[in-house]
Amino acid sequence: MDDDKPVTEQAMETITTAMEATKDAAVTAVKKVRKAAKKVAKKVAPKKASKKKAAKKTSKKAAKKSSKKAAKKTAKKAGKKAAKKAPKKAAKKKKAKR
Repeated sequence: MDDDKPVTEQAMETITTAMEATKDAAVTAVKKVRKAAKKVAKKVAPKKASKKKAAKKTSKKAAKKSSKKAAKKTAKKAGKKAAKKAPKKAAKKKKAKR
């Protein structure tokens, strides 16, 4: 350190140089991380797409299954309702004839 400059000024200079050095190091580190992340993304991306397709298929299958179940249920309910109503209708017809 220079003896001509005051201590505060010398300290400020050292702090500034240290700050600049850390800033540069941080910037380069970020760049390296970004580059590495891009490489990884390229390797992983195709696998992700196939997973999405598989998920889509399974969801389609599940939807198909649930719709089939629902259709069966409604058919069953309709059958039961018709069976319940049939005797009532017959009774009404008999009354109407009298």
